[in-house]
Amino acid sequence: MPPILELTHVAKGFGRGYARGTVLRDIHLSVEEGDFVSIIGYSGTGKSTLINLIAGLLKPDTGSAKMDGAEIKGPGPERGIVFQNYSLLPWLTVTENVRLAVDQLFPTLSEKDRAEHAAKYIDMVKLTPASGKLPRELSGGMRQRVSVARTLAANPRILLLDEPLSALDALTRATLQDEIADIWQKNRTTVIWITNDPDEALLVADRVIPLLPGRDGATLGSEIAVDLARPRDRRELLGSPDFKDLKLQLVNTLLGAKKESTPVVTKKLSAPDILPEDLGKKRQFSFFDRPAPRRRSQLQREELQIEVS
Repeated sequence: MPPILELTHVAKGFGRGYARGTVLRDIHLSVEEGDFVSIIGYSGTGKSTLINLIAGLLKPDTGSAKMDGAEIKGPGPERGIVFQNYSLLPWLTVTENVRLAVDQLFPTLSEKDRAEHAAKYIDMVKLTPASGKLPRELSGGMRQRVSVARTLAANPRILLLDEPLSALDALTRATLQDEIADIWQKNRTTVIWITNDPDEALLVADRVIPLLPGRDGATLGSEIAVDLARPRDRRELLGSPDFKDLKLQLVNTLLGAKKESTPVVTKKLSAPDILPEDLGKKRQFSFFDRPAPRRRSQLQREELQIEVS
């Protein structure tokens, strides 16, 4: 059987003519059913561009992006995406925002079944007590939970997470990392998580793939297998030697690629054509009559003859 997702020789750029720049080059990615993959890279290297290619929101300039062996031609419910912003309709409650996806994708279900289906995923992200609230009445972490619940309620085969926790504080972010990892543990939905946080990548995923910057576009580096037992306790893992070794390997890979991609300019510097002034010599002129600095090019060559007896 082919992998659920496969990208081969994918490249993507933006702009026109001389202003066109390559963002991604020669991308190869293979994801199996049930994988939890994290793709990590610096800001501006093209992580969101990559997730949009997988989601079908963008088309590659060259190469192919396939799901189940068929070319990805556009977005579809089998690939659910959670964006950095919450993308909630502000005039709808938590339940209504989730029901919006459920009603669109499962119109043949009865009203009762659709209500129960939405309630199941709202409860999964621990928002049942807030199900009747509007987005403005929720914290940032709660809004992102609604976004996750809405995406999961669509029963996607691949869950795409585009830095979903980047706008949250550290404590809320840690809580949601654990909750999403726990949801994956129960459902085994294929997950591709985009992040710029090494700790986050290693805590949630089983495979971490660095997106490495380059002078002619970013490309995926060698993956790092995260052989850490689940469920994972961050308090134990953050201090374990295995976790520290994986983090050091990942950080060194990213730093090395960043250094290689930074352009180096070599320029020969010439000393200024000005001779230093002898400050010990008494001046015979006022400040306003002060002569201009002497230049080396103005010096005259003199020859001295010395008689040796």
